[in-house]
Amino acid sequence: MTMREHHDEPLGILYAGGTYVIWGFVPLYWALLEDLPPVEITLHRILWGALFALGFTALRRRLRHLAAIFHDRSKLLALAASSVLIGANWTIFIYCVATHQLVESSLGYYLTPLVSMAMGVALLGERVSRLRAVAIGMAGAAVGVQALELGHLPWVAPALALSFGLYGYFRKRTHVDALDGLTVETLLLFPLAAIVLGFYALKGMGSFMASAPLRDLLLIGGGPVTLVPLALFAAGARRIRLTTLGFLQYLSPSITLLVATGLMGEAFTRTDAITFAFVWGALVVVAWESHSSRREMVARADA
Repeated sequence: MTMREHHDEPLGILYAGGTYVIWGFVPLYWALLEDLPPVEITLHRILWGALFALGFTALRRRLRHLAAIFHDRSKLLALAASSVLIGANWTIFIYCVATHQLVESSLGYYLTPLVSMAMGVALLGERVSRLRAVAIGMAGAAVGVQALELGHLPWVAPALALSFGLYGYFRKRTHVDALDGLTVETLLLFPLAAIVLGFYALKGMGSFMASAPLRDLLLIGGGPVTLVPLALFAAGARRIRLTTLGFLQYLSPSITLLVATGLMGEAFTRTDAITFAFVWGALVVVAWESHSSRREMVARADA
């Protein structure tokens, strides 16, 4: 990590942390649309997300930058891959909300940081300190407790973990402005979303404009609800190590578990309490390690 990247880390932690807090509570929003098929909700997220993103890009006067990305084959291919990954992740998560499987989705997001950390070490050559190794062990214990609670490792959990872990990897390796990249991702998927939703409308299968104005507003609102945290995530991922990003990702499933058990009627067991203890213990360890590293760097700079 360069000196500039290290100095950016507090801001990156703020961006990424804010993302995970929003994502922790967002199931409450999607639960308002649980009567709709998850794929249809995802298609609307893509459609309205692309329109909002394009409009905001125009306001930022960055349409030329957007055009440059479309003319850069390597960046376009990377963003095409990340767009498919995030689209799959959205669909699986909304499926979890609709079928009341938020505990299993939380397990998937507990696994995601481990995927990110593994990528950081294996693909980017990031080093893990002894304290972070201890924290990784605590996080692994937390995931193990959750797996024992469920009694099996369902397809939902690994699918969520792999899709979002790989999404974070591609976005970190693609050197484009956070919002520009997000706009390209949604625009790449826009034609498919528009065609499928148009087909639904012609066949009378679509939910949009079907005598439910509030539902229509919620579908449209899915655009900014999707874009704001993803923009924060992309900005944060560029500023911090994947290992640090990995631990911050525990915020979202922890909040989601609280939402699921406290507001959506799912059981909160003694096993869940143990899991939280391991997770927050790991976060305390990595926070202490990051704080100590920053103090040492500042001390060396002042010497």
